[in-house]
Amino acid sequence: MSTRSGKGGGAISGAAPRRTSTRRRLFDAAVTLIAEQGFSATTVEEIADRAGVAKGTVYYNFSSKNVLYEELLRDGVDLLADSLRTAADDTVARGGTRVDALDAMIRAGLDFIAGSPALTQLYVAELWRTNRTWRATLTSVRGRALAVVESVLHDAVRTGELSDELDIPLTASALLGMVLVAALDWQSFQPQRSVEEVHAALSQLVQGRVAT
Repeated sequence: MSTRSGKGGGAISGAAPRRTSTRRRLFDAAVTLIAEQGFSATTVEEIADRAGVAKGTVYYNFSSKNVLYEELLRDGVDLLADSLRTAADDTVARGGTRVDALDAMIRAGLDFIAGSPALTQLYVAELWRTNRTWRATLTSVRGRALAVVESVLHDAVRTGELSDELDIPLTASALLGMVLVAALDWQSFQPQRSVEEVHAALSQLVQGRVAT
């Protein structure tokens, strides 16, 4: 009982941040190693070593390498979805249009990918694989990211900014795919370009195509 107050309460409240920090280190180690050498070639021992923890710590936080990877994908796409939603909400709150919100989401997506290129590479690679045990999880979290884009498109149609003939699910997929592929191409083959340049090019596509 006393562990919920006083010093005991402090001990409990401090345990959660420590575990969160450990999981983040494991995620970072796993995504880097898997991007470098592939999922099958990456061992739990290597992940633990890269994260600077004991092998048992990996199994304390995740029951297997598969579970770790599944949670890694879930965490990464959830963070992307959150950044897209925040960008859209902030833009509308400042008086911007829904098309402006779409443009802000493109920039947020590019910023996210620039900060997590290895995670983005893994996510895109997994979209093409259908035999993974975490396929259902990937489909679910992909749906969350798409739902954020779709909600802005629905609002744009409702307010008359976009045509009511717009195929919202397909357009949302096209926009998200455009950002992912363009950003990976930028990071891999055109790293001399700034994020502002890439955003400006994609923004013209949205303003000139979707908004017309």
